[in-house]
Amino acid sequence: MRDFSCASVIKELKSHKNPENVMGMARFGINAKNALGIKVPVLRSLAKKIGKNHRLAMELWASGIHEARWLAGMVAESGKMTEKQMDFWVGQFDSWDICDSVCLNFFYKMPNAYIKVKQWAQSEKEFIRRAGFALMASLALHDKSASDEKLLQFFPYIRKYSDDNRNFVKKAVNWALRQIGKRNIRLCRQALVLSHELRASGGASARWIANNAINELDKKIKKF
Repeated sequence: MRDFSCASVIKELKSHKNPENVMGMARFGINAKNALGIKVPVLRSLAKKIGKNHRLAMELWASGIHEARWLAGMVAESGKMTEKQMDFWVGQFDSWDICDSVCLNFFYKMPNAYIKVKQWAQSEKEFIRRAGFALMASLALHDKSASDEKLLQFFPYIRKYSDDNRNFVKKAVNWALRQIGKRNIRLCRQALVLSHELRASGGASARWIANNAINELDKKIKKF
């Protein structure tokens, strides 16, 4: 496929449509509205063929097709993405997998990523707040140059929003806490301290986050 117009890419996506997979998506809490049921390896393969193409990314996002938005996050260009466009995409997140994939594949590359973490984490909207913590986890995973102090600045947000009992939020808070803790032994110790604080003084959501993190980080710290 040499013509990477939006229409041709969507045609290619529709050729991989799998209704059975669409039905299965709901079991994993994925919003299957406008979904084609395409598995992620197929999307990654197509993204590799396309390469970086910001115009196409914006057009794919505008299509509203679930998998087209996955693909948009893979082919978008950080040097061309504006803050307004970032906020627009985040405001349209309606499924945890789209939120996480865009943060993991793209948003962490943005020069304003650390600022956006703090802005989005404070939003009352469920998927925008999730995006803040998903981006936090993505930075902990991908930004190898980040100092411990740069990541420790996220702890007040983890502490503050650990009592948000909305499922998609608390899982993202937990993910961020665990991912920071897995960076190195110092951060692992700090993450465990915070986890024990949350377990001792937090509500049901905070205790769930803490127990999950402690279970993983206790094993991780022995491997450093």
